Amino acid sequence: MGLFSKKKTKEETVQAPAAATDEHQKSVEEGLEKTKESVFKKLSRAVAGKSTVDDEVLDNLEEVLITSDVGVDTTLKIIERIEKRVSKDKYLGVNELNRILREEIAALLEEQPAAAGMDFSLEGLPRPYVIMVVGVNGVGKTTTIAKLAHQYKKKGYSVVLGAADTFRAAAIDQLQVWADRVGVPLVKQQMGSDPASVVFDTLRSAEAHNTDVAIIDTAGRLHNKVNLMNELGKIKRVMQKVIPEAPHEILLVLDGSTGQNAFEQARQFTEVTQVNSLAVTKLDGTAKGGVVIGISDKFGIPVKYIGIGEGLEDLRSFDKKVFVNSLFPSGS
Repeated sequence: MGLFSKKKTKEETVQAPAAATDEHQKSVEEGLEKTKESVFKKLSRAVAGKSTVDDEVLDNLEEVLITSDVGVDTTLKIIERIEKRVSKDKYLGVNELNRILREEIAALLEEQPAAAGMDFSLEGLPRPYVIMVVGVNGVGKTTTIAKLAHQYKKKGYSVVLGAADTFRAAAIDQLQVWADRVGVPLVKQQMGSDPASVVFDTLRSAEAHNTDVAIIDTAGRLHNKVNLMNELGKIKRVMQKVIPEAPHEILLVLDGSTGQNAFEQARQFTEVTQVNSLAVTKLDGTAKGGVVIGISDKFGIPVKYIGIGEGLEDLRSFDKKVFVNSLFPSGS
């Protein structure tokens, strides 16, 4: 109990001032600038010369959302909601359409489940809190792990990383570089070692040192889903020999700049393991930010983090209101 109360004191000492909310909004707006600009241009074209919501406007709006990588199913939901909204008042301008879109997308996101431990807080969660990170190579998985470790450490928590992607030597080396940079220990073995063995050592270390968070990297191979499913299943079984309820979180990292490919990756990973949170990365360099809306809606898995830059501070907790307000500012 003393350990937990001590950590709570640390958390209290690093509580951000109210101004941090404005800073968070500003940073997300900047990260989503390309998506916002693209959506606005498409919206303007959708209602050009129109003063009422007719079938042509709705068709154009449907195209705007689909080409913004919101996804077909989610787009149809949004269009249906807008049809109901405008059934009485047919007048529409760019501002009105923008407001309706903002409200309906916000409502859609609010219907999705909330992730545990938002804002990098472990309050009320078990210790060590075990996060297994999955995702294909190249999506930003390793850097996301480093950013997670940095954010938890900044909150006053102790962190250990586990290099269970033993398929690639580069993965282990890269994670070591990030661990050194963030200043957290890394448990690793040689390339080709049994990933489950690395996980076992990591959780043993976490328990022995009363570590708050254990973050496990895993191999990102989808060319053989059966092998991947077997490997992840074995890792989970070994985890549970040390900590029966582990992993507490299975975080799937998706590259937002790949648009519809991110949907396919989400589908495949949710088929082979019980993903319960999502991180969507690389949103700052793409106009495909709408993918966050579609993935959140389609899979019913909370988007917990978004990546809006390369710096350690650029992994942000996914705040639904902040996200929607960044894409559709109320004054626009």
